[in-house]
Amino acid sequence: MFENLTKRIRDAVDRLRGRGRISEEELKSTLREIRRALIDADVNLEVARAFVQKVEAEALGQKVLESLTPAEQILSLVYEALTEALGGEASQPALRSEGNLWFLVGLQGSGKTTTAAKLARYYKEKGRRPLLVAADTQRPAAREQLRILGEKVGVPVLEVADREPPEVTQRRIQEAVRQGARDLVLVDTAGRLQIDEALMEELARLKRVLQPTETLLVLDAMTGQEALSVARAFDEKIGVSGLVLTKLDGDARGGAALSARHVTGKPIYFVGVSERPEGLEAFYPDRMASRILGMGDLATLAEKVKALQVEEAPKKAKELSLEDFLAQLKQVKRLGSFSELLALLPGLPKEMRNLSVDDRALARLEAILLSMTPEERKNPRILNGSRRKRIARGSGTTVQEVNRLLKSFEEARDLAKRLEKTKGRGFFRR
Repeated sequence: MFENLTKRIRDAVDRLRGRGRISEEELKSTLREIRRALIDADVNLEVARAFVQKVEAEALGQKVLESLTPAEQILSLVYEALTEALGGEASQPALRSEGNLWFLVGLQGSGKTTTAAKLARYYKEKGRRPLLVAADTQRPAAREQLRILGEKVGVPVLEVADREPPEVTQRRIQEAVRQGARDLVLVDTAGRLQIDEALMEELARLKRVLQPTETLLVLDAMTGQEALSVARAFDEKIGVSGLVLTKLDGDARGGAALSARHVTGKPIYFVGVSERPEGLEAFYPDRMASRILGMGDLATLAEKVKALQVEEAPKKAKELSLEDFLAQLKQVKRLGSFSELLALLPGLPKEMRNLSVDDRALARLEAILLSMTPEERKNPRILNGSRRKRIARGSGTTVQEVNRLLKSFEEARDLAKRLEKTKGRGFFRR
């Protein structure tokens, strides 16, 4: 989402690299370019102005003009100001041992229903026992959508009936919590295409009865400045404790993400980074600032890898099969696209940051492997010419691509055997 903003900020600062001391006018020129980049990225005007004024005051106060490395120091100050604008310290919703009920509010199309399921999955993996409540009786198929998503993430869904009184909903939730020993209730509420009094009154009444411990406003980051007026309206009329920004993997300019915390005064708890059930991340202002400045985010990358680790006995090289390769490939896909992973790596040169990576290559490899029978994956030596032709047809690839995959696998296994003999850590070990 922040590609253009990242490029323009880096370009503005990079012009100072290799220079000795700079003048105050050169500093102001650099900061003017950063301010224009922020405004073009749909950042709130007040936020952009305050941001640049802070960086300028810090730069002059720290005597950056006299420094022999002005570019590095200005980049450091921009990073600190970005972190502060995004909220400073990371914040997460309060969780008690039991009795947690979270209200999810937002306009139609903001990703509210999908976010409810993502939150359920996120906390289920942390040992919680969530319950999803489909209380959006306005949008056609909203309850059906949440039911399907609930099945996908393995969390039960309680569906609210049309015109069901809030008091009845409350009693049904209490009963479901008691029977299933649920300790986190996530209520997907009704939305509209735009804010209106009927919507607000309906939400306010349901909130008065259910008395949620958290009220999370789900905002579509791709709606730009409109997201900020939506946030203000919901906070004034309903009361909001925190924000969830969705669609940060989209191609919008990203200004809402940078402005939301400053404009609303509410912490950003989570961000949606893909449509996948696992595409939800806790929000860390310092990590997001790092990404925006093209400085990478190793902490998030390490967490992604750790979440995929499976405890199992390491195999010897001679036991490795294409089944193992397929399992590893599926895990790599769950980490995200290559472009997303590159953005998390620090210290990449500009050419690498702007590299266009074809993520379809992984899909083609997976298609080839899935077109094999389990026996063929366990024992690739039986793959004669006719079998390879069948696999190529089934995967929509060529025999040459099938051959390349098999050759690469054999080379990797041979290398693993050699490393084993020298007491190395063989490939595919976990």
